[in-house]
Parts: sequence; structure tokens; C-alpha cells
Amino acid sequence: MLGFNSISIDFVKFILKLYMIEIVTMGKKINVAIAGVGNCASALIQGIQYYNSNSSQKDSIGLTSYNLGGYEPSDINFVAAFDIAETKVGKDLSEAIFSPPNNALQITDVPSFDVKVQKGNVLDGAGNHFSEIVKIADSIEVDVQSVLKDTKADILINYLPVGSREGSRYYADKCLEAGVCFINAIPVFISSDSKWQQKFTNKGLPCAGDDVMSQLGATVVHKTLAKLWVDRGVAIDETYQLNIGGDMDFYNMLDEDRLEDKRVSKTSAVQAMVPYDVPMRIGPSDYVNFLQNDKVCYIYMKGRFFGKVPLELDLKLRVPDAYNSSGVMIDAIRGAKVALDRGVSGPLESISAYCFKHPPVQMSYSSAKSNFIDFIAGKIER
Repeated sequence: MLGFNSISIDFVKFILKLYMIEIVTMGKKINVAIAGVGNCASALIQGIQYYNSNSSQKDSIGLTSYNLGGYEPSDINFVAAFDIAETKVGKDLSEAIFSPPNNALQITDVPSFDVKVQKGNVLDGAGNHFSEIVKIADSIEVDVQSVLKDTKADILINYLPVGSREGSRYYADKCLEAGVCFINAIPVFISSDSKWQQKFTNKGLPCAGDDVMSQLGATVVHKTLAKLWVDRGVAIDETYQLNIGGDMDFYNMLDEDRLEDKRVSKTSAVQAMVPYDVPMRIGPSDYVNFLQNDKVCYIYMKGRFFGKVPLELDLKLRVPDAYNSSGVMIDAIRGAKVALDRGVSGPLESISAYCFKHPPVQMSYSSAKSNFIDFIAGKIER
């Protein structure tokens, strides 16, 4: 009888350990704050509502898994939002995501969150072209640190306009002060910067980023093609990637001085797949207003294969831009919450490599996904 009890106890311990994440997280919410209520925020929020509405079907299209580390899309709970536009500040988040200049496709109705968009610090969030269209709200800037604490936010997502270096650092600092995980969706280097990595490590907090990578967008397609050519023994001689779009992101990027980090982020993702220098030009090219939230990408590659015989590839990809990264961000949020649950601090290498263009460690897409899944399963630390 004693032997049987001993075996039973060991077996129970094994089962508890095996399903520890699911047991610990059952019924828990992931409290998320957003800085920048633009098209990407709109698509993310609508996407979560879409999956919540179809939860009985467990529709996982666009997600790594419907249940990831014990968390489902319905567990993501928006508790705070910050913006500077007069058309959004003061409105419920459910209304603000459809306010101009947002033009992302509406795919579902969104019920009221009872979360008012509050005015954040402007800093460099309003570029020259941005300011031509968007009027800054004249309300008083809120104490972001206090809001994050009062709402018990777990994670803040940085969705500020491209080029917002000061703004991104400001929100990263507020996360450090408030004890909140920072997910950086834009091309300002926080999670991939050693000084910021150390700051988050010292505070015992995780961070992930930088510059969210779309589910099937220009960068992931380009880097996968580059890796394919290298793996198949094709020498790449030159390549370019040109992108045009009609939303505020592209209009804002007409300010050439706001593009430096974006070009570095996209170029480094492709160059990392090639073990030699290749002449390349990668980045946003122009604003075409009638494209609305659609993004059109042109990829060109020229190289040589067997016998140094030349070959060329021309590819065109057109996608609704905001939704292309929404599923990726849902995965990033859930992965970051798993890290918080485990007490992991500093840069989340596997999540960042899988979900972002400029991570602390660049990986091929297949390696990044494998590492991401291994992290969720507890097989690797970060």
C-alpha cells in the first residue's frame, strides 16, 4: 500500500508539472495597455474580438495556436490606452480605434471597453507630415506611470508612429518605473539595445521587440527567400524591397529623417540570412493615398546558380497592412505573459526573433518559430 501511495503521489506531481502553465494561468487575464491607438491597435483589438466571437470554433488561423501557454485570445484584456490625437483622446477605446485618421478595414463590431483613451506625452510623436493632418488634443498629459499601476497593467505595447525615438524611450522608462513588461512594435531599438536590456534585467522585467514582423509581409517573405537562395547554393548579387501604402504610417514616413531606424531594421533582417555582403536597398518608398491601409511590396533579387548562370526574381505582394501583424502580436502578448509568470527578465530572445524584425538575436523564420514554441513549452529559458 505504501508503494502504491508513493507511486500515486509521484504520478500526480508529474501530471501537475506537465500541465503547470495551464493550471497556473487558468482563468487569468493579461492586462494590456497601448501607446498609440492607430491602425495596428485597431486591427489587434478587432482581431481579438473576432476570435472571442468565434471561440466555440477554436479558429487558430493567423495564430501559432489558439491556446498558447495556457492563454487564449479572450484572456487579453485592455486596461489603458494613450494617444495624442484630438479625434481619439477622451473617447472609449472601442470608438477611438475607428476614429480618423485610422482607415483599417472593419471586420467586426467592438463593444465598449469602458477604457478612455488618455493623452500621452507628445515628445517626437508628431512629425511634420503627421501634424498636417492630426490635431493634437489640448487636454493635460496624464501620469503614465500612475495609470499603469492603477490599472494593474501587465504589458504595454508601443504602437507610436515610426521615428518616435524619444516617445518610445519615454514609455519604456514608464514601464520600468511601474513594473510593466514592454513590447516594442516599432523600429526604435529598445529590446535589441544592450543598455535597455540591462535596465529591464535589473528591474526583473521582460521586454520584447523591436519592430513587429507581419504574418506574411515584406520582411518575412524577403528574408525567407534570401535564406532559401543561400541554402540552395544560389549566389545573391543584389536585391531591393520597395514598399508603398496609403495609411498614416506611410504618410508619416514621408519625413525622411524618421526612416533611419526603419531601414536599418528591415535591412538587417534580410542581411542576417546571407553570410556575405550584398548590395541591397530596403524600406518604405512612397505614400499613395488611395491605397488606404493596403500595403504593396515589390521584391527584386538577382543572382547566379549552377555554372554562374544568372537568374532574377520579381515578386509583388499586396496585403491589408494592419491585420498582417495582429496575429503575431497576439502571440507576442501571450508569450510575454508566460515570461512574466515564470519571472523571466531582460530581452525575450525567442519571442523577439519570431515576432519582430530587429530582435536581440536574428534567426531564420523556421529556427525562430521552433525556439518560440520551445520557450512556451519550457524547454528553453528565453
